Amino acid sequence: MNYAVLDLETTGHGAGDDIIQVGLVLMDEDMKVVRTYSSFVKPAISIPAFITGLTGIDDATVADAPELEEVLLEVVPLLSDAVLVAHNVGFDAGFLNAALDRCGYVAFDGRRLDTIDLLRILYPTLTTYQLGAVTELFGIEHDQHHRADSDAMATAELFAACCRKLEGLPLLTLQRVAQLLGDETDDLGWFVSRFATRKEMASAIDMDAFAYFRQFAMKAGDWTEEQHPRSDEDAAAAAADWTFSAFLNHLKQGIAAVIPGYEEREPQNMMFQEVIDALEEERHLLIEAGTGTGKSLGYLIPALYYGVQHNKKIVVSTHTINLQEQLRSRDLPLLLAVMPYPFKAAVFKGRGNYLCLRKFEGKVNMRDFVAPAEDRITASQMVVWLSETEHGDQEELNFGNRGADFWSAVASDADSCLNRSCPWFKRCYYHRAKQEANLADVVITNHSMLFTDIRADHRLLPGYEHLILDEAHHLEDVAGKHLGTQLSYYAIQQPVFRLCKDARNGQLIVLNSRLAHENVEQTQKWREEIDEVVPVFGELRDEWDRLFELLYALTSAGGGAKSAAADAAGGEGGQYVLRLRGGKLPELWKEAQLIEEAVHGYLSQIIRPLDKVFAAIKEEIDDPAIAALVTDLSGTVKDLARARDDLRQFIKADKADTVYWLEANANSRAKSVQLYAVPADVSSQLRTYFFDTKRSVILTSATLSVQKSFQYACEQLGLAGEEEAGRLKTVQLPSPFNYREQALVIIPRNFPVLKGASGDPMFMEKLVASLTETAVGTHGRMLVLFTSYKMLKQAYEPLKEALSEHGIQVLGQGIDSSNRSKLTRRFQQQAASILLGTSSFWEGVDIPGDALTCLAIVRLPFQPPNHPLVEAKSELLQEQKQNPFMKLSIPQAVIRFKQGFGRLVRTAKDRGIVLIYDTRVIDTYYGKYFLYSLPGPKIETMHVDQIVPRMHEWLASREEGVET
Repeated sequence: MNYAVLDLETTGHGAGDDIIQVGLVLMDEDMKVVRTYSSFVKPAISIPAFITGLTGIDDATVADAPELEEVLLEVVPLLSDAVLVAHNVGFDAGFLNAALDRCGYVAFDGRRLDTIDLLRILYPTLTTYQLGAVTELFGIEHDQHHRADSDAMATAELFAACCRKLEGLPLLTLQRVAQLLGDETDDLGWFVSRFATRKEMASAIDMDAFAYFRQFAMKAGDWTEEQHPRSDEDAAAAAADWTFSAFLNHLKQGIAAVIPGYEEREPQNMMFQEVIDALEEERHLLIEAGTGTGKSLGYLIPALYYGVQHNKKIVVSTHTINLQEQLRSRDLPLLLAVMPYPFKAAVFKGRGNYLCLRKFEGKVNMRDFVAPAEDRITASQMVVWLSETEHGDQEELNFGNRGADFWSAVASDADSCLNRSCPWFKRCYYHRAKQEANLADVVITNHSMLFTDIRADHRLLPGYEHLILDEAHHLEDVAGKHLGTQLSYYAIQQPVFRLCKDARNGQLIVLNSRLAHENVEQTQKWREEIDEVVPVFGELRDEWDRLFELLYALTSAGGGAKSAAADAAGGEGGQYVLRLRGGKLPELWKEAQLIEEAVHGYLSQIIRPLDKVFAAIKEEIDDPAIAALVTDLSGTVKDLARARDDLRQFIKADKADTVYWLEANANSRAKSVQLYAVPADVSSQLRTYFFDTKRSVILTSATLSVQKSFQYACEQLGLAGEEEAGRLKTVQLPSPFNYREQALVIIPRNFPVLKGASGDPMFMEKLVASLTETAVGTHGRMLVLFTSYKMLKQAYEPLKEALSEHGIQVLGQGIDSSNRSKLTRRFQQQAASILLGTSSFWEGVDIPGDALTCLAIVRLPFQPPNHPLVEAKSELLQEQKQNPFMKLSIPQAVIRFKQGFGRLVRTAKDRGIVLIYDTRVIDTYYGKYFLYSLPGPKIETMHVDQIVPRMHEWLASREEGVET
């Protein structure tokens, strides 16, 4: 059997588009290339400029190419009796069959295989399935992206790699995947079954390579056998002999041996000392450490020394899971390689990040799929993943469109956990992570988990007295979200659908039919009680929909301001926000309260009887499958009870220290409504939970100070007065970079002032003209930061049009993709690119080297003053006779501004230019707060028409090493 690997280049994706190039690679059963074919095709329509930009194929290239009929005359015989393979086979097969039909041929109806599906299943941890990125990861030579001949050959090599991976999978995994994908009628199932059959006949199971349990092949074994690496007395004694100075020198020598070109950095040395002093003197530390300091090692090394010497557990918390993963994959392996004694570090996340093997086994065995086509692929990739993962952490997986829904049904959760009664208990990923955290010297978690632990009465994290908070400028925000309440339309809808979608579908209906086969006296009574509850779900759904329709109407029309905050976050237009004030609730609120009464009643009619029935079933029935199902149902009912209680608290809206508001979106209407109840000031809670109870809390970030002062951070975090009392030290480390040499800030002093929040035509016209000129001057390599998604959209099309003739690609957040990592990768892959981003691009984006030469900041990042939380904080300050603009708005914007500025210079070799189009930095009394907070770059003001010549002059002088 042959495999025909096909790739087509076309004039576009529509029905009226034509093929402009064909690439075909024929492979035999052994994955050997037996023939290749490629040809340009003369299309009936002109090739659009954006296709030429993508492929390099223009009208001149195909002017003398053969017609489609001639090309098909050669292609059709090559496809005979072959399996068609392509990267996104639906696209290529669709165009091929349209072409065959047009030219009078019979459509291709043979088997088809998609290398994207194969990659998803066989390489579930890949971060991208884009052909160019994957071939680069696999080391496949692929010089001409978006050329059919090159793409076809790259796809063929990728297909061969997938076949080799299939051959290497454990037999149990292959059999499971073949069963999940289906029978002979499913092309992918047929293909995997062939490998499974071959393996069944060829080899016995290798018992040493994997852990086998309940017909799954797994990498992770029994976690109860885990031991601390220093469990013997000799290792513990050896660790106690080191002084911090000797320990540090040993590590530096080790790191220098492992990392070529490693150089000591004075700011990092200062950080080592400040952190160890804070731990040993049992006081708190606020330490601002800019980009390039080596902050992660700056706190991990002293933490590991102190923790081991004093037998104390240190908890390190980050804001983002990305940074948690970076510590796990980069910093901890480096330290393990150079430490003079063994240590244990563990990463511990929220429970929902870990797979529940019991739920997954049940879902796979029952083939309980909501979206069958997508869920079969997701389940298959997870079966392969089980043979590779040690952690069972969803962060490792790259899900498809419905993958998140599938995960929510198989994720670990406290309410449905059988603990020691679970057959999977000794292999449970969550309990493994918890055990590792209990054994570890250092536990890496995230801010969300810290507050989840507080709400769970400290039952989740192991006890700790020393805490290090990285990305500490996010702590206040996270505290507000977790110490408050957030409720959406889906908080009730999803659990209701799981329990009882309708009279024939849902876990409750499954339980009822299972009970019919049980020989227990009370079975009939239980079934009748369940039958009585089922109609209530319909009543509940109706009232729930009514409530959210009313809340949407209130938010969009009843005084809800257009949400600038939602716009800044990259949402579509038509975002609404409505703040609820205790004494002045809208007129329609009485109606909302009446509907909530009904919702509360229906929920109680569901929750109370089901709780009683489930308790009785658990007591009387031994069948493990029914016990597991009842446990899951109990967990879902508890979700409903929580949502019921949260809704009641929100509808009351009666806590003076809490801010209540609604958000909605015109596109999804009632289903988009979000309910928020957040404490206006969390500083006292932070003090209670952390600073008054922990011996030492170290807070670090690149942006903690405003105008060289930590006053704002201290006030927001509950640390006011602590420095004077000797319980806190604040430190701003010098930058390891020479910003005077590496960064030039240019402010166009004759630039128009933006009138209104966004959309000023004159401002936009000047902005697009200047960005175009600058992008051409820097050959792309430019990141533009907006504070408004509306403005970004207004700039996108004119910029794209203006820059297309210069071969510069324009990428827009929320337009080309909403995925930050994907956009950043595309930006780095094509040198001539300009990337437009809003909120999430102001921080956490790392684009080192020549990929980024120019950063443009369109507007100072002030938070919208009409956002309910900002409004409430401002009111609190006014009550204290303080100026909200100076005490809140300015500091928040400065910290965000510093984060944005930090995108430009990421290494000691980076250099570039920052353009600030908001002239308020030079025209207003508060502008100095922004400029003075920067780490010492060269700052110049000039007319707009002088920008590009000055940029050229400065960049050229940097290359020659001349000061200008």
